[in-house]
Amino acid sequence: MTPDQVFARWVRASLLLFAVVFCYFLAADLWMPVTPQSRVIHPVIRVAPQVAGEVVEVAVEDNQHVVAGDLLLRIDPRPYALAVQQAQLVLEAAERDNSGIDASIAAAQARVRSAQVRSAELARERDRLQRLLASHNVSRQSYEQVVASSQAAQAELASLQAQVRQLQVQRGEGDQGNLRLRQAQNALEQAMLNLNFTEVRAQSDGVVSNLQVRPGTYAVAGAALMALVADDADVVADFREKSLSHMDVGEPAAVVFDAIPGRVFEAHVTGVAAGTRAGQLLPDGSLAAPETSDRWVRDAQRQRVHLVLDEEPGLLSQLPTGARATVQLFPVGGPARWLGRAQVGLLSLMHYIY
Repeated sequence: MTPDQVFARWVRASLLLFAVVFCYFLAADLWMPVTPQSRVIHPVIRVAPQVAGEVVEVAVEDNQHVVAGDLLLRIDPRPYALAVQQAQLVLEAAERDNSGIDASIAAAQARVRSAQVRSAELARERDRLQRLLASHNVSRQSYEQVVASSQAAQAELASLQAQVRQLQVQRGEGDQGNLRLRQAQNALEQAMLNLNFTEVRAQSDGVVSNLQVRPGTYAVAGAALMALVADDADVVADFREKSLSHMDVGEPAAVVFDAIPGRVFEAHVTGVAAGTRAGQLLPDGSLAAPETSDRWVRDAQRQRVHLVLDEEPGLLSQLPTGARATVQLFPVGGPARWLGRAQVGLLSLMHYIY
């Protein structure tokens, strides 16, 4: 065989191999998609105090595991304890004022009863003199004096009744109807809540990270002092949109972690992200910015898929957030599933190399 014939044979073999690989790539992208763009993601909680003050105690160390409710740090509680005492004094003053108003109401009601008796007596005296006046047994001057006294008594009664109503409105109906007392109780509850906020506690199980605070640091309300990496985690994988055309939520998958080479973990799809940042329009008042590109074939858009492990679910809590993974989907059955398992098995072995 001449060298030209050997070269031509190698060219034909290369072209055939390229055609086979190209067809395999097209088929695999649809029926057994795989992506190395995958990570383990833990929710990261920004730990920030809800009140300001000097940090007097840091109860944890960096990279320490904590459980929900554990004390992380303590802010100087003395100013907030004084605020609680002040609120208690205001509440006590409001209660004393209410006691004084109750006494005033009782005294005003007694005056009202006295005025009612006097008004009724003068009304009877007026009616009696009116009959005597008709028979000319009393002077008109005496009758008019009694009428004036009766009208004055009625006016006094109305004034006293108005005073009682004013005091009752000021007092309110019971303790819940008294505005000043409710304001004092609300201020006391807020002061006690702020005092409780001086102890910053973990909201979930996780690991403390990026701890920069030390005793003596002045903490600003709402400013993060550390991060808490929660134990809960899932695997996120970014696939091309075309690769997800046959995939449904709940379908099986396989995951290979860079940190655990040689092992393939069974998983399943729990959801697909609703969109990407490129699909979000911000109402910031600026004009639209159409995409510009001189490429004939644009880059494929990727969509994020969420997965959880079917075996060893606690493994994800042991891996750090951001740990790399490779995800293999099995959207169809038959030979595609067998080839997909062989494909992910080969990738798991390759992780020993890179």
